Amino acid sequence: MEERQGDPEHSYKILVCDLVGLRFGKAGEPDPSEVKAHIEQHDGVFHIGGIKPRKTYAPGLHFFYLPDLSTDAEILPLTKDGQYDAVIAAATHLPAQSRFDLGGVRIGSGTGNMKCASWGGGEGKGGSAPLMNTPSFNSRATAQMAFKALLRVLPDLSVDELHKRTLAGRFDTGKHLKDFPTEKLEGKVIGILGYGNIGREVAKLATAFGMKVKIFARQKHAAWIESEGWIHAATAEAAAEGADVLSTHTGLGTFDPALGRFANAGIVNWSVLSKLSKGAVLLNYDRGECVDTKALDRAMKSNIVRFAAIDADVFVEAKRVSGPMVPYLPLAKTYPGRIELLPHAAADTDHVSRVEGAKQAVDQMIDCIRYKRVTNLKGDLPPGYVNAGSVTRRGVGRVAESTIVAFVTDEKQFAKARDSAAALSLLLADADNLVQQQRDLMHCVNTLVSTLRMAGLEGPIEKAEVASTT
Repeated sequence: MEERQGDPEHSYKILVCDLVGLRFGKAGEPDPSEVKAHIEQHDGVFHIGGIKPRKTYAPGLHFFYLPDLSTDAEILPLTKDGQYDAVIAAATHLPAQSRFDLGGVRIGSGTGNMKCASWGGGEGKGGSAPLMNTPSFNSRATAQMAFKALLRVLPDLSVDELHKRTLAGRFDTGKHLKDFPTEKLEGKVIGILGYGNIGREVAKLATAFGMKVKIFARQKHAAWIESEGWIHAATAEAAAEGADVLSTHTGLGTFDPALGRFANAGIVNWSVLSKLSKGAVLLNYDRGECVDTKALDRAMKSNIVRFAAIDADVFVEAKRVSGPMVPYLPLAKTYPGRIELLPHAAADTDHVSRVEGAKQAVDQMIDCIRYKRVTNLKGDLPPGYVNAGSVTRRGVGRVAESTIVAFVTDEKQFAKARDSAAALSLLLADADNLVQQQRDLMHCVNTLVSTLRMAGLEGPIEKAEVASTT
């Protein structure tokens, strides 16, 4: 049994400042009971509400659930003096002055909202406490919502109009169908900026729709991108060249003090947008700042971009609207019906991914406090801690060594893949008779591919040389 590093006589206090369940319970409020039960299974205590003054808490791990915290004015009085040892957050922006001496976990991938100086801000660099995340749980939810936005305009069939005319008895398939020619997604080109978890999930969905996929990422990712059947683009402009759809998933990147901005702010600029096919669709389900809104205005005015879907943070305090969504608001008025705005909700409206991500965040925090073991580290590893590598949802993101070990040790699954591969090898060795054995060929191919996919053996491996948000 592992030796615990934490103090068994200390009562550790962890703030949970975001919703950990999105389905309504009996009280008509989002229900955190699944995560509460998970905490209790690990000998933790779940409290509704914050720390009570003058109350003594028993030794152990105490999780305090305050999901409605939003503004600095609400958060700082509760956190500026280190009242909580650690924090679990999702969308809540934690100010730099908040203090969490034992670390923080962000439910999700990007950590730009985790500003606390305890771990060195959103990049987790130079602090004394570890910063962690739970990548991959909301990747599919975000990718699917991006495609939901795309499917509003492509295929471009006027479904509502056809429904009305059919219902009114004013549509004859033989006579009127010719009046509604439709462009399908199949054969269209999508340029994707970023080869992270969400970018890959968008690419996989695009492939399922028969689209041609180009991905902009650093050169070291080229071989992996091409191994998955996609085209590597060396620049953002190359990914956008002739594309019918452009989708950005780079994240903001690192902060450049000299420029006073993040590396990927404005990555979708006029130089990129001007390369798109006329009438293209822009999807920004990443960070609002990734698109240069002046360039987008120009592209929409010239009809290079016919439709844009944006998912970005927006905040309202004392009737004042702030956040990266603000520059898009005038565009929505200038181009009514051509721009769709979502308040950074794509990744935060899926109950299952939120609950599973929260459970993993709890596990990581328990592991961090009890054993000084850090999983899914962001930034620097503080002294005294051990890096335990990463844990992601099977089939999403890079393939971890643990996934390969699980595949090899699953005798039934491994034997199925091995036997299919062996049979396929024999069939391919006999090229002269391959056409006559086409049924056996495709059965082996399908079995091998589906078995490996179910095992999560799809995509790049998890190594330092391929780890990147872009």
